[in-house]
Amino acid sequence: MEYLDFELPIKELEEQYQKACAIGEESEVDVSATCRQIEKRLNETKKEIYKNLTAWQRVQLSRHPNRPYTLDYINAICGESFLELHGDRNVRDDKAMIGGLGKIGDQSYMFIGQQKGFNTKTRQYRNFGMANPEGYRKALRLMKSAEKFNIPVVTLVDTPGAYPGLEAEERGQGEAIARNIFEMTRLKVPIIVVIIGEGASGGALGIGVGDKVMMLENTWYSVISPESCSSILWRSWEFKEKAADALKLTAKDMKKQKLIDEIVKEPIGGAHGNRELTFETVKNAISTAYSEFKNLSPAELVKMRMDKYSDMGVFKG
Repeated sequence: MEYLDFELPIKELEEQYQKACAIGEESEVDVSATCRQIEKRLNETKKEIYKNLTAWQRVQLSRHPNRPYTLDYINAICGESFLELHGDRNVRDDKAMIGGLGKIGDQSYMFIGQQKGFNTKTRQYRNFGMANPEGYRKALRLMKSAEKFNIPVVTLVDTPGAYPGLEAEERGQGEAIARNIFEMTRLKVPIIVVIIGEGASGGALGIGVGDKVMMLENTWYSVISPESCSSILWRSWEFKEKAADALKLTAKDMKKQKLIDEIVKEPIGGAHGNRELTFETVKNAISTAYSEFKNLSPAELVKMRMDKYSDMGVFKG
């Protein structure tokens, strides 16, 4: 288990707890009272730390190396029912963008999301979760297939941004993202968006338009990362914490600005602290969200979605 800087008090208490329990197992000394006392302090410390997280600390949690990624969610939610689909039918299969059909109960969904790697080799294979134009075109192809067969779409957003390389720009990165946004606004099936990690820039927006947009508690959603914002405004990455506060990128900020619809609670310690509970919570959130839209006609769905996004940023004096 890896710990972030602000989690070090938790690490110390967990090590004390493990040592105390080990002493009890290896000897005849009764240390149960001591273990209970340490466990109580550990729970109190966790609650105190995670109750008062700053915006930058939430950014750090969203990038935690043990945090579950898109395929982790899909495999846990759908099990063996998930069938991955490949390719944009034009250039190639983008490994940073994955998608396919899966079931929650008896209901089929088209799952689409960015996938990061968990070690050096898989990070390179997945291009660090940064999709090329063919990734967004693959996502659109799958959405159109879902529309044809009246299957709801679920997108799982977790990307530091779309790939900014020369070859991506040559193949129309901006056009691919803009096309997705345009097509998603008028897709005739329900779209449920869940931000499970980083939601950065147009890379997130390319699969981020939906009837219901939800953010996990320790995620962020912004036009730019705190580091990039800091480097532009202050010519240094040292002000990333200040930039994170200024960007208002946390789930609570986004809900307050009415840019998302719901915050999905995470276990104390973050999604990586209790993966099973997180998977179950997200699964239930998706099913609940779908129940809100399943009886609406395509025309009603599109109108509601259009009205929702048209109202964003409108202020009355």
